[in-house]
Amino acid sequence: MLVVPGPAGKDLCDGIDRRELLRVGGSALMGLSLAGLLQADKAQARQNRPAKAKSIIMLYLQGGPSHLDLWDPKENVPDNVKSPFKNISTKLPGVAFTELLPRLAQVIDRATLIRSMSYTPKGLFNHTAAIYQMMTGYTADKVSPSGQLEPPSPKDFPNYGCHIIRLKPPTVPMLPYVMMPRPLQESGVVNKGGTAGFLGRAYDPYYLFPPGDDMDMNKMDKIKVDDLALRPEVSKFRLQRRARLRELINAGLRDLDKAVAKYDLDEYYEKALSLVISGRARKAFDLTEEPEKVRDRYGRNTFGQCCLLARRLIEAGTRVVQVNWPKVANSDNHSWDVHVGLTKRMRDQAAPMLDAGLSALLEDLDQRGLLDETLVVAVGEFGRSPKRGVSTSGNSNSNDGRDHWPYCYTALIAGGGIKRGFVYGKSDKTGSSPLENPVHPTELLATIYHALGLDPQTIVYNHLNQPREMVKGEPVTGLFA
Repeated sequence: MLVVPGPAGKDLCDGIDRRELLRVGGSALMGLSLAGLLQADKAQARQNRPAKAKSIIMLYLQGGPSHLDLWDPKENVPDNVKSPFKNISTKLPGVAFTELLPRLAQVIDRATLIRSMSYTPKGLFNHTAAIYQMMTGYTADKVSPSGQLEPPSPKDFPNYGCHIIRLKPPTVPMLPYVMMPRPLQESGVVNKGGTAGFLGRAYDPYYLFPPGDDMDMNKMDKIKVDDLALRPEVSKFRLQRRARLRELINAGLRDLDKAVAKYDLDEYYEKALSLVISGRARKAFDLTEEPEKVRDRYGRNTFGQCCLLARRLIEAGTRVVQVNWPKVANSDNHSWDVHVGLTKRMRDQAAPMLDAGLSALLEDLDQRGLLDETLVVAVGEFGRSPKRGVSTSGNSNSNDGRDHWPYCYTALIAGGGIKRGFVYGKSDKTGSSPLENPVHPTELLATIYHALGLDPQTIVYNHLNQPREMVKGEPVTGLFA
């Protein structure tokens, strides 16, 4: 007799207990073979693996940074392939960066470079569709040949961080997931891939989007978290009394509770109450508590101060922090979408911010003993074309510009049990395709889940009660120490 434990219709499939596996008779029942059962047992073991990483900071470089002009430069290649920037040595023997990343070159021994990120686009040549894939592990239903998508929908697949906080909520009264300083965006499609989708709004990130446009480098000085503060006339004891009164009233309104159950109101209320009373989140957002020299080290700009705030939030107990590159994906100035003006924009705007913010974050986390338990990932939705001035996605490009290139690009991953001072994978002579160990975005997501002790193939149920894996991909175990 086969016994499958757990109630029907539950929203997580946690596998089958080993003891229950031994209760299977000599024949397969319901189409489930012994091999299938053993596979389920393996999945359960993966789900219960000890996790080195307790939290994650995702630095999402929306726009698609050029790997050839940052951290995978090439020598002895044609002029329209070679970066206009000089190569420099790094802390890793034989590994070169361009001159745009001098500070990161000196701390890269704390991280791993994945130089073989790669996927073949199917309607994924433009930003929104590629961002959605990177954030959720899935491609959207409605994708035009150019990649443009419909706006966010409650039917969307959840952002990776929403899965994480659902399965591993914080252990202290703290915001589980913070996304800042602006939404994911291409043109008029805003925040696609940045929501909890069919998991429900209770698992959405806390969106910290300060006022000001993308060129305002002082946005993070304008943070307002009034919704995390008690009004002066309301003490925490008075608020707790109100909460107890609310519980008594709700106990007598069971029909009303049933009517609003799908909106997760109790969960919203409990989270809000604990956050307001503790003051923990409000304190974490106060960047003025940091010494001036520390703020300077991260960079007095939106990205740098977001990296510093990410560290403060992780220290305070937030499980997931996502820093979106502070410029709409397909735009000018310090956007990574360098179809034109690559040399000036990368040298004078984007690269100095990335170099200071990312290097300071790695160093700071390591010095505070937090890097071992904090996974740090820096990645975009794709790289840039090896040849300058060539169209690959229907966009026009100047001789000083590179188009979209999903076939080969670079990601950085550190902490949380990841190897230090390591390069995984290798690109070919022109950075056009991986020579060895290609890594698909879904495999990177699977690696993130694995690092936090979660089985990437854990089943969740969508809005139609259909079973779906968190991601269809295997973790890249070769990245782990």
